[in-house]
Amino acid sequence: MEDLRITLDTKPGASLHASILRPAGDDHKGNPLSNTLIVFLNGLALPSAGWSGVIERLIALHKEHGQPVPTLFSYDRYGQGKSDPDPSDKESDLPYGHDARSVVADLHQLLTQVVQSELSHRPQNDGGEQEADLRLVLVCNSIGCPLARLFAAEQHSRRQKQQPSFHIAAYLFLDSMIANTDFVSLFPDPDSEDFGNETDLPSGVTLTDLRHARAQFRRFFHPTVPNQERFDRRGMRQLLPDADQPPLPSYAGAGGESLPPLLTVVGHDWDEFARQSEQPPFTVSSAITNSYMNTAWGAYNEGLTRLVPVTSQGSPQEVKIAKGCGHFVQKDDPGFVAAEINGILDALVSRGQ
Repeated sequence: MEDLRITLDTKPGASLHASILRPAGDDHKGNPLSNTLIVFLNGLALPSAGWSGVIERLIALHKEHGQPVPTLFSYDRYGQGKSDPDPSDKESDLPYGHDARSVVADLHQLLTQVVQSELSHRPQNDGGEQEADLRLVLVCNSIGCPLARLFAAEQHSRRQKQQPSFHIAAYLFLDSMIANTDFVSLFPDPDSEDFGNETDLPSGVTLTDLRHARAQFRRFFHPTVPNQERFDRRGMRQLLPDADQPPLPSYAGAGGESLPPLLTVVGHDWDEFARQSEQPPFTVSSAITNSYMNTAWGAYNEGLTRLVPVTSQGSPQEVKIAKGCGHFVQKDDPGFVAAEINGILDALVSRGQ
């Protein structure tokens, strides 16, 4: 991967760190992936370097089968990894700066510049000899998944305004953040007036466990908890109140037909996530995690599978479980993620789009 420093035209005075791998050779004729760009979208805790194992295994997998490797692109958001802080964030005593809409706008601008300057791709509205829209595959973890959904909606709006340059053909959601919760409310409050009896709690769960879990989730995951990016997450629940809405937009195929995107939803291994949650500094019991957190997350992931029509997948999709993986699937099993990406690419090639 080649490292880049990119300054957005919309945000001068700061730069983003990015990495790109271009297909080898100049002749793309006959390469069904020559018009494909895989974009990796990070969560909050792991920067773009967290995808290195996946990328290495994906390259090795394609070389092993004599297949071309598409263009790969990863980046650190403002304030993350090796990128500069967001220059639009004002000095304040509050820890909050830019929000999800700003992140999505930055991603669009970043890809627009990369497509034109690094890939020498001429979008269809750029005059002169035109090329087909670039095909994007978004590989996302954690908060990267809701960001991908918001980005897709923004791209759909741009396409309706005749501003195409790339379309999203496929998504891989790796243990998406639950975007419509404050996390604390996933657990009953033992100190509320309408709380029932302790005897009604699931086996192995105590009132002390519940209070501790609520306190830990408030401390680590509540939308008001600050992060080094100054990414303000407080409005995320309003932007994406439902797991299964709005649907991921279709795109125009080579023949002008409307095609739904491919979608793969991956969830963590419940037992492994519960085991990791018991470790410091989180220290939430497995009984609590399995009774409340895992069940809520499983239901949310099932909702995500309905973001595309059943017909686009051929049959009702099920959530894939990454065996032995906690929340950071790309870190715990990069080979699994590489294989899933490869499967998506094979499906796109089979589509002929």
